[in-house]
Amino acid sequence: MKKLFPGLLKKKGITLLLPIAVLGCAAPAYNANTGQVAVRPASVGLIQQGEAAFARYKKKTPVSRNSAARARVHRVANQLRPVINLPGARWEFEVFEDSSANAFALPGGKVGINTGLLNIAVTDGQLAAALAHEMAHVTSNHAQARVRNNQVIAVGGAILGAVLGSSESGKEMGEIAQKGGQIAFGLTFSRTQELEADRVGTIFMARAGFDPADAITLWERMGAQNRSTTPEFLSTHPVSATRIQKLREFLPTARAQQR
Repeated sequence: MKKLFPGLLKKKGITLLLPIAVLGCAAPAYNANTGQVAVRPASVGLIQQGEAAFARYKKKTPVSRNSAARARVHRVANQLRPVINLPGARWEFEVFEDSSANAFALPGGKVGINTGLLNIAVTDGQLAAALAHEMAHVTSNHAQARVRNNQVIAVGGAILGAVLGSSESGKEMGEIAQKGGQIAFGLTFSRTQELEADRVGTIFMARAGFDPADAITLWERMGAQNRSTTPEFLSTHPVSATRIQKLREFLPTARAQQR
């Protein structure tokens, strides 16, 4: 991924210069007792940061001119949007000309999809799984959760963390490091956010008329493409096998939300 925040991203990897901190988990976004999804609007300041970052990224990264790809993304996004009521959100979906199978979300409802991901998410249902996952990061306010749980992280760093925590790329995403270069800081929290976005995303899919089982198919295809050798305990993203297992366990709950 190209530089989104100057000085923080490197060309062939991503290094966050953040101090070590112990992160606590926020209350789950999905309530198993009520079947309700908690929607947590971001602060005005964080939304502004997200919008500014997205605008900068669009200036630096080629936007896809493939009309069919763009129409497909917007068709699926428009089917998902009515089931998501997020106060203050100004949803925007952009397709970037990038061969990596990647996507990201920023506070305020800014979602980026790489053309490389469209080669893996070959059906509308699989694409809905990717988009709903990113939208779930926004509705769960994962970026602001990081700020609350680690006040020493700057807002810009938290937004970047949200980007890293919302996608699984064929490229190595780099490491989250202490200023001194040591590995460690809230990796489990990031994985928890990822799995939560998976669950909430399948609920959004079901409510919008998609089959949440397509999320499982998407991650099976992602796993076949991304043979990372990074041990799961050192990764900010759960490996595909873990995600698939958790999605299968949650599938009956998600399907019960179909309307």
